[in-house]
Amino acid sequence: MVQHLEIVDVAGPPPVWAALRNEAQHVAKTEPSLASLLNAVILRHGALANALSYQLARKLGDQELRAMSLREVAEEAYASDPSIVDKAEADLRAVFERDPACKGYVQPFLFFKGFLSLQAYRVGHWLWTEGREPMAFYLQSRISELFQVDIHPAAMIGSGAFLDHGTGIVIGETAVLGDDVSMLHGVTLGGTGAERGDRHPKIGKGVLLGAGAKVLGNIRVGDYAKVASGSVVLKEVPSGCTAAGVPARLVNCPTCEEPAKTMDHTLAEAVYDYVI
Repeated sequence: MVQHLEIVDVAGPPPVWAALRNEAQHVAKTEPSLASLLNAVILRHGALANALSYQLARKLGDQELRAMSLREVAEEAYASDPSIVDKAEADLRAVFERDPACKGYVQPFLFFKGFLSLQAYRVGHWLWTEGREPMAFYLQSRISELFQVDIHPAAMIGSGAFLDHGTGIVIGETAVLGDDVSMLHGVTLGGTGAERGDRHPKIGKGVLLGAGAKVLGNIRVGDYAKVASGSVVLKEVPSGCTAAGVPARLVNCPTCEEPAKTMDHTLAEAVYDYVI
């Protein structure tokens, strides 16, 4: 029988982990039918890394890759690169702070496929960097099947990312996303043809990508920029600007200070009518 090492934070639990456990205890008392689930996924574990590896294994395990084997892969990733767990904590905090429908940390940790797909991707990305490409592709396939989110394991995503709803998000192989990016369902960060090499967008820090936005090609969307829902961006968006339309035009510069955190999808009255 495989023994799983509990990673106990001897300095005291981090705020997010403490809040997650407290919420889980409260829900277990008020909703006894979920007590067994909450105990198995959250309360019986000593640290966020252990709970997260269990949750991902529970969700992604199947006939070909059993949950126990998948959990061992996740634990190996966390032990090798503890920053993965730090990013998971930042991602969980981002969901709570930016999603007005989110009531706490238990909700996204158990149920939100945007958060879960992102954490599974992070394990897959570690596998990719370790040269374990077949296993990374296997995880990519499972994430797509279960959550309808398709993120290439080679893509690079910073911490504090928020995938709202998640459904239909596609992120290509050479895409790079900075910290604190928010995106809604149906976003595509793709290429413009069958060319190989560096062909996908570079998304700066604090960018907001609206529902159904398409950013195509090896172009940059600058820090704290905003892409309006349904837009098709084919050229660079300067930092702090908003792009909207098909093809996208700059509609205001500057936009709001931190669009990814405020989730402000509104457009200013002034429109600068030139194609980017």
